[in-house]
Amino acid sequence: MPILQYGQTAIEWRFQPDAKLKRHYVTVERGRPVLLRGPQVRRAEQEALVLCRARWIRDKLKLVNQPLRNEAIVTGSRLRYSGRTYFTEVRHAPGITRPRLTFTASRFIVEHPDGSSILPEAIAPLLEGFYRERAQEKLLQRVRHWERQTGLKSSGARIRHFESRWASCNSHNVLEFHPRVMELATTVQDYVIVHELCHTVEKNHTKEFWALVAQHSPDWRRPHATLGQAAFGDAI
Repeated sequence: MPILQYGQTAIEWRFQPDAKLKRHYVTVERGRPVLLRGPQVRRAEQEALVLCRARWIRDKLKLVNQPLRNEAIVTGSRLRYSGRTYFTEVRHAPGITRPRLTFTASRFIVEHPDGSSILPEAIAPLLEGFYRERAQEKLLQRVRHWERQTGLKSSGARIRHFESRWASCNSHNVLEFHPRVMELATTVQDYVIVHELCHTVEKNHTKEFWALVAQHSPDWRRPHATLGQAAFGDAI
């Protein structure tokens, strides 16, 4: 795989041609080469595209390759939901066979058969399941709200696990949202929804697309910057 040297950072990257796309997209994921997707171009043009985004790629690589936090979740730890972190109580529950997670108005409660602490990798699927339930309950209602507010119409909305993005509008104008969108503050959730609704009109991030976003979300740059701090790719 080709490697581009940008200052002290070696950017290993691979190209994935996609004739359906009108522009090129860069995705950065932990432990993988940078992915460049888009219309077929020669190697020199691919390298120029990577170089154009090199500063952003360098910063994103630093973010996603930070050492993983392996500390166990215990009573007093905090888990994220809707833009806030909540006190978490971990209870030893020898009478159950697998961990359970519930949420009250003010805290997460984790019941664990193996003790009063639980590793992050064990709680991750529980947390995503919680996000998925809340997204089905709340986020899809917000989609209908923003359809009424903007006059933009999707062909439907659903929750879907993505490897490297927050949301998507497919070729049939069905909106798809990662459960982790429920981590975000409601203002950012709303921006993600409006962003995807605008893709029902313009599939690519053209000037016309951003003008449409600004029409319906004048302060869009603030929530967009919040998303830029995440470990997902440069497109939503």
